[in-house]
Amino acid sequence: MTLALFLRDRLLFIIMALIIIGLSISLLLLERERYPGYIEEGTIYYFIVLSLFFLGVWLAIDYLRQRTYYKELTDAIEKSDELQAAKIVQSTITGEQKLVARLLEEQNRAYLNELGKYRRQQELHNHFVLQWVHHMKTPLSVIDLLAQQAQQQSAPSAEEHKLLALSVQEETDRMSRGLEMMLYTARLDKFEIDLHIKQTPLHELARTVINAHKKLCIRHSIFPRVEGEAWVETDEKWMTFLFNQFVSNAIKYSKSKPGSKKLLFQMETFSSGSGTLKVIDEGIGIAPYDLPRVFDPFFTGENGRTAGESTGMGLYLAKQVCSRLGHVMTISSILGESTTIALTFEPRAIHIMDGEGSDSGS
Repeated sequence: MTLALFLRDRLLFIIMALIIIGLSISLLLLERERYPGYIEEGTIYYFIVLSLFFLGVWLAIDYLRQRTYYKELTDAIEKSDELQAAKIVQSTITGEQKLVARLLEEQNRAYLNELGKYRRQQELHNHFVLQWVHHMKTPLSVIDLLAQQAQQQSAPSAEEHKLLALSVQEETDRMSRGLEMMLYTARLDKFEIDLHIKQTPLHELARTVINAHKKLCIRHSIFPRVEGEAWVETDEKWMTFLFNQFVSNAIKYSKSKPGSKKLLFQMETFSSGSGTLKVIDEGIGIAPYDLPRVFDPFFTGENGRTAGESTGMGLYLAKQVCSRLGHVMTISSILGESTTIALTFEPRAIHIMDGEGSDSGS
C-alpha cells in the first residue's frame, strides 16, 4: 500500500481535522480582536504548527502499524488463484480488519468444503464409470461366446436353441440394468428437475416391476408376492428405479440357494397418510459386520464379491433417492436366511427434501 493511497483513504479524517484546526484559529483571532494584546500572534502560529505536527505524527504512526496488514492483503490479492491465499492476511490491527480476516477465513473454509464435495462426487462418478464399463464387458463377452458356439453347431436342436436364446436374453437384461443404473446416476445430480410428485399406488408399481423380472424369477425358482396396498406421495419413476434395484438384488443373492425361494412385498397405508413398505427375500443374507456399510458407495461386502456381479452402487443410489424424496430407508438381515428392506413414507416428508442426501452400496 503506497503512502498516497493511505492518505486518500483518510482524506475525510484529514479534512475534518483541518476544519477543526481552522475553527480553533478563528476563535483565537476573535478573542484577540476582543481583548487586544491578550493573545499574541506567535501563539497562534505556535498552535498551527503544533496541531499540524500532531496530525502528521498520528498519520505516520497509523501508516507504520498498518503497513504490514496492507502488504499482506496486496500479496493475497496477487495470489488469489491459490487456495490458501486468504491465510496470508494475519497482521490485523483494527476491529474492522479482524472482522474482514474472519470473513476471509470463513469464506475460504466454505469454499474448500464445497470443493471437497465436488471432488468427492467426481471421484465417485469416475470410479462408477470405470466399474460400469468393466461390468458391461462381461455380458458382451458372454453373448459373443454364445454366438460362436451357435456358429459351431451344425444343426442345434429346438431345446438348445431355446437355451441359447434365454442365455442371450439374460445377458442383455444385465446390460439393460447396467445402462439404467448409469442413466439414473447421471440424473441424480439434477434430481429436482426430473421430479413429479403424485399419489402413487405402490402395489401396482410392485406388480409391474415383478412382471418385468418374471423370466428370471421363474428360472431361479423365486416366487414373488404382493401383500396389501399402499397409496403414497412419491415420484413414480424414481420408485420404479428403487423397486428394480430391490428385485434385482433379491434375484442376484437368492439364485445360488437351492430350492424355491419367496420374494415378498408387504405394504400398508395409515389414516394419517403415511405408509410402510417391506421387501423381504429368502436369499443368502448379509453378514452382520457388512450391514453397517451396505449404503456406502462401491461397498460390495463378502456376498457381493462372491456373486461377482455387484457394483456396490445399487443400495447407495437407493438410499440417496429415498433421502431426497424424504423417505426413510433401513435394512436388516439374517445371514443365510433373508434380507428385509423397509421404507417409511411420511405425508409431509416430500416437501422437505434433503438436497444433500445422506452418506450412505450394494
